[in-house]
Amino acid sequence: MCSFVCDAVGSVLHTLPEGEPVRGVTSLDNLLYVLRHKSSEQIEVYDMDSHRLQRCLTVQGLSGMADMTFRDHNVCIYISGYICVHRVALSSVDVTKWLVNDLAGGLSVTDTHSVLVTCVRKIKEFSTDGKLLRQIEQPQDVVLPWHTIQLSSGQLVVCHGVPADPVHRVCLIGSDGHVVKSYGGPKGSGSQQMNAPTHLAVDRNGFVFVADYNNYRV
Repeated sequence: MCSFVCDAVGSVLHTLPEGEPVRGVTSLDNLLYVLRHKSSEQIEVYDMDSHRLQRCLTVQGLSGMADMTFRDHNVCIYISGYICVHRVALSSVDVTKWLVNDLAGGLSVTDTHSVLVTCVRKIKEFSTDGKLLRQIEQPQDVVLPWHTIQLSSGQLVVCHGVPADPVHRVCLIGSDGHVVKSYGGPKGSGSQQMNAPTHLAVDRNGFVFVADYNNYRV
């Protein structure tokens, strides 16, 4: 399976080598870090100008990887896998991990440098060294969420929708844990529909981008 490097308007700039499905991508300076589904405990590191493989970082104990994210505050990569989160300090390639005590899914980092872990029925927020700060129960109509991000307002955006679930949406969650508004509904390929929205990103203007997995689009 290939992965693509695109510009801001979606034009493909380069295609990375085929291999296992990509589970996470992040960048730092002029380097692109790629996490594949069965990467033999390795993260591939590419030069973003030449798109050539520079090296592989070994992270022992990786299994069942779900997502990867980066925070330049402490120059660390965070990787979720089954019931734990791995923290990789890039300056020393020092690896630590902490237990989530739940099935860990999508990851994101907040403006206050905490780590959000999307679990089956809740969102867990940890400090960068793995201390549980809080957990937020998911609304009943948000079934098996994939990923969560926090907006500058403090509100959360969650995407959910698995093949067996007829409803595939992106939801804005208020501080009380209830859905404020949502986009999507019955799964499909129409302009107002999604089919397995699996990952989210927010830009500096507050626009939210959604990876609409089974529709092959953003």
